[in-house]
Amino acid sequence: MRGWIGPTALAAVTGIAAHFATLALAPNVIMDQALFMLAKRNIALHSFTNPERITPQTQVVVCSSPDLFYALCRYDLTQPGSAVRVTMGDWPGYQSLSFFDASTNNFATVRGQGVARTKTLLPPDMAGSKKEGEIVSPSERGVVLIRRLAPTQELFDQALEAAKNDRCEIGYS
Repeated sequence: MRGWIGPTALAAVTGIAAHFATLALAPNVIMDQALFMLAKRNIALHSFTNPERITPQTQVVVCSSPDLFYALCRYDLTQPGSAVRVTMGDWPGYQSLSFFDASTNNFATVRGQGVARTKTLLPPDMAGSKKEGEIVSPSERGVVLIRRLAPTQELFDQALEAAKNDRCEIGYS
């Protein structure tokens, strides 16, 4: 019986270590793959890319809502002094501006029903110098997402027009 204690303990420790390693590393691997696939689909870096309307034929993300207009911007803050200025143009209905880091965490969301919103996204090393209207990203790379409620083709077309006022632009201090 004693001969099994060592191997059983080793198996348990190995299993627990593998579990925690998966929990720690999986989000980064998932986001790296997502950023790669977004680039492959011509989702611009530091610029919003407007989508086709979500249908069963165009859906590439699980659980995308056909009632929402989505605009995506990949960001990269690896250059010293870089910042990304993000503007979500005005829209009379529901809209939100969401920021996702390299670990898939949604670290900030801004709503803007009926009004435009502008935020400046700073790299992680700028946390101590954050000012009003600035958001510090926990990672140097990630995705910015604008969602607008547009359940009909007419509203989707209007959201596409409103998206002309959206901006995601790199700048340097």
